[in-house]
Amino acid sequence: MEISSQSGIWNALGLVAWFLAFYLYFGLGITLGYHRLLTHKSLQVPRWVMYLIVSGGYLCLMGSPIVWVGVHRLHHQKSDLPGDPHSPQEGFMHALLGWMTKMTDVQTDEELRNQCRDLMRDPLFRALGDSHTPDQALLCLGINILWRAAIWYVFGAGVLAVNLLATLITFFAPQLVNTVCHMPNQGYRSHDTRDGSRNVWWVGLLACGEGWHNNHHAVPTSARHGFAWYEIDVTWYTIWLLEKLGLGTKVIRPPKQAAKIVDPERERDPVAV
Repeated sequence: MEISSQSGIWNALGLVAWFLAFYLYFGLGITLGYHRLLTHKSLQVPRWVMYLIVSGGYLCLMGSPIVWVGVHRLHHQKSDLPGDPHSPQEGFMHALLGWMTKMTDVQTDEELRNQCRDLMRDPLFRALGDSHTPDQALLCLGINILWRAAIWYVFGAGVLAVNLLATLITFFAPQLVNTVCHMPNQGYRSHDTRDGSRNVWWVGLLACGEGWHNNHHAVPTSARHGFAWYEIDVTWYTIWLLEKLGLGTKVIRPPKQAAKIVDPERERDPVAV
């Protein structure tokens, strides 16, 4: 009985380790790969490191890197204004999921490609899709299904289950940034930006540092989103480590004056736009 009990504990700890590994792989694939690396060019890494990191986002159902980056760049250009792809001013469910089916209403395929002329030079990214047609989403879904079938075959149902749980959480984390971090009754504002972006601590934890969204909108190209010591930013810690290992170069840090947090209680209402 004691041996069986110890075996069960080790199996449980093993599944926890698998979950954390998947969570970081997917989470950093989105936040470090798709967002800070591809979208904002906040740092540079060798091409093989870029592909490795970005693969975590793709295998978390984020779809084509070109499409993801094009949508996010448009968001920054028109944040909380008409034409913002996923502002909660159009409704919570629209910002959470609904916008994904309506992108052709706000961004043509030609505009998408113009937004991502840098990524269009990469043949792998082009092969994964450069339009808002369902083809790129179906390709991503098919590759994701095949990859998880391989996990099930090699590692078993338990590892597949924690993989799916990590996928679910990390898939919705950036959607919560789109919604909760632009809602006036959430979090706090540290900087005067023209949009209604907010810093929300629990989204920051869930989304590996992306929840410090007002900081991000104040300095979009910064590789660091958590400016204050208490604003935990796992993605920034990873970038710092890559820099120390010589794999991350030209890392953009926030200006000292931008990193000075003002009184977070001074403004609880969204900025008029």
